[in-house]
Amino acid sequence: MGGDSVSGKSIDLVARDVADGFVFVNPIFLKRFDQDLIKKLMAAMNKMMILVRNEKFPAGDFDAIKTRNLKLSRLNNSITVIKNFARERRWVL
Repeated sequence: MGGDSVSGKSIDLVARDVADGFVFVNPIFLKRFDQDLIKKLMAAMNKMMILVRNEKFPAGDFDAIKTRNLKLSRLNNSITVIKNFARERRWVL
């Protein structure tokens, strides 16, 4: 795939969709990506994790805390899948 897009979306929007639970990262999803696009996706997910962590903590609002933790969990799991996928292909991220 060329450019900085995934199925017509920018990499940053894909990272946001992963955090929101609209896109699930798995080896089948990553199969069509080249090494450069995987690196950009990984960087965008790390950036999204930082943005979620930097948001004001919603003390006392249990639904907002749950949503925040779900976003962090989805991003963390996706990053782990990407790292394992890259390791299997012997790509350096």
